Amino acid sequence: MKKILFGVIALTMAFASCKDDDGGDDMMMNGPTPKDPDKAEVVSVDRFSADAGNLMVRDGSNGLPEANEAINYDMGPFITKGLGPQGEMVEYYNFDVQPTAPAPIFVLFRNGESTPVEGQLNIINVIPGDAGYNDFWLVTKVTVPSDYKANVITSFSEIASAGYPTETTTLVVNCPVVPEGSTATKRIGGGNAGLIRGWYKGKVVNYFSFEEKALMTSNGMVPTSPIFVTFNINPDMSGGGPPSGFKTETSSDQTHNVIETIPADAAYSPLWLVNVYDNAAFDNVSDLTSAKSAPLMASGVATVNCPVVSIN
Repeated sequence: MKKILFGVIALTMAFASCKDDDGGDDMMMNGPTPKDPDKAEVVSVDRFSADAGNLMVRDGSNGLPEANEAINYDMGPFITKGLGPQGEMVEYYNFDVQPTAPAPIFVLFRNGESTPVEGQLNIINVIPGDAGYNDFWLVTKVTVPSDYKANVITSFSEIASAGYPTETTTLVVNCPVVPEGSTATKRIGGGNAGLIRGWYKGKVVNYFSFEEKALMTSNGMVPTSPIFVTFNINPDMSGGGPPSGFKTETSSDQTHNVIETIPADAAYSPLWLVNVYDNAAFDNVSDLTSAKSAPLMASGVATVNCPVVSIN
């Protein structure tokens, strides 16, 4: 329990510390100069390239944003109306398929201190399109000297070169990396709905943070929770499955996709294990019980990052 509590506190402080830093007093005596995030180059991000995307790959006709173009996740196809286990109306964002193996995010602590270095941006070493990228990050503690100044270190290679000790926690955070200017305004339970800045190989990177439920690794992996979905065309037919879009109610964008857990549940995870049911059962599906009773076309076909952002 102490380890979990430490992780949650560390994460909260880490994200709270991702603020603009004026660098006025950050010159190290006879040492390296801190970098100013306001003056640093911002990395280009493309979530819809063939390397980065899976269900959402730009093809020139589907209207997905161009490389490094700001994304509005409050508009389709990036937000979906589904159903909760008891038939609640829920909304969730769509951040595409993500693996269960988290990528590390590095949070810096001065030697002997229990809170992250104030003003230091967190550090990642992969972005969408890079091998090993994941929206889900495993918080990794980095211990730096007691006289360390914020934002002297801005890349994993600098951490490694300095030989700073690292400690892998079990805390997982859902922080999709997106182009600068992107928006996703909905959250459950409050929290920061704006972009948070971090470092990637000496450049500034922007990401969202979804904190509707504290997540811990399960055997080193991101935990998953089932979701039952159906498409306009069943996946065993030509043009079926995801390309045909989710089936919705007439003249509505309400799907009958049903999630098995909500953030209040102990087993909740925003990384959903996708099960596809026959769209002939669409009208009969209204909650988890009826979704599980529907004829199943395929099970466990993908893991998708879809944080729940509203429940009515």
